Amino acid sequence: MTLATLSQVLGPALAGGYAVPGLVCLGWEDMRAYAMAAQAERAPVILQAGPSCRAHTPLPVLGAMFRNLADSVDVPVVIHLDHGYTLDECRQALDAGFTSLMYDGSRHPLARNIAETARVAELAHAAGISCEGEIGFVGYAGGDASAGTDAGEAAIFARDTGVDAMAISIGNVHLQQDHEGGLDETRLRAIEETTTVPLVIHGGSGVPLAQRLHLAKTSRICKFNIGTELRMAFGAALRGAIAADPARFDRVAILKDTHDPVMEAARAVIRGLNASGKA
Repeated sequence: MTLATLSQVLGPALAGGYAVPGLVCLGWEDMRAYAMAAQAERAPVILQAGPSCRAHTPLPVLGAMFRNLADSVDVPVVIHLDHGYTLDECRQALDAGFTSLMYDGSRHPLARNIAETARVAELAHAAGISCEGEIGFVGYAGGDASAGTDAGEAAIFARDTGVDAMAISIGNVHLQQDHEGGLDETRLRAIEETTTVPLVIHGGSGVPLAQRLHLAKTSRICKFNIGTELRMAFGAALRGAIAADPARFDRVAILKDTHDPVMEAARAVIRGLNASGKA
C-alpha cells in the first residue's frame, strides 16, 4: 500500500521544483490508467473524485477502488475528494478511506469560506489526513466567470483555515479544451509574497504546456488539476475503439482499448510537470 496524504507529496514537490498531478477520475478505466502511468513514470499521483464522479459512483465504492489501485503500485498515491461542498460529504470521504479532503467554499463570502474550510481542516487533521481549500473563484468555460484571488485575502485564508494547500484563481478556468488560457504570473507572485502554503491550480488543462512546466519548477504551485484533456483522450480512444469494429458490443473489450491511449496521455501530463522519477 502506497497511500499518502496531500502534505506528504506536496512538501517534496515544493522543495524539488516539480508539481504533482491531480488527475480527475470518472471511472475504473481512467483511474487505473492514471495509476499505471504514475508507476511507469516513477511519480507521485493524486487520484481525484470530483462531483460528477461522485454522482456516478458512491464514495465508499470509490474509496475501495482507489485503495485497491494504491495497493497495486509502489509510488505515492493520494486519494483526494475534489470540490467537496458540505462538511457531511467530507466526513463521508474520510470514512471511505480518502487521504485528502478539498472543501470548496469559494462561492461564499470570505468569512463563511474561512469558517467552513477551517472546520474541514480540523476534521482532516484530527484523522491524520490533509485538507485543501479555495480562495477566489475558478470559473468554467462557457459558464460562470472567475473571480481572481486577492493576495491579502489569500494570506488571511491560509492563516485562519490551517489548510495544507490552497487553490487560487489567477486566470485558470475549468473545462477549457485548449492550452491558450495562460496564468497571471504577476498575481501569482503577489500571492506568494503573502503565504508559504503550497498552491494549487484547478483547470490545469487550459494552461499552456510551457507555462505549466515553468511554474512547476519556479513557483509555489505544487499541484495542477488535470481533467479535461484526459477526458478528451479517453473519448477519442473510445470512439476509435467503437469505430474499429461496429459489430463489437462487449463493453469490457471496448473499454480495454482506452487503457493505453489514456495512460500515455497521463504520462505526458506527469512529464510536463517535471514529476517523473520523483517517487
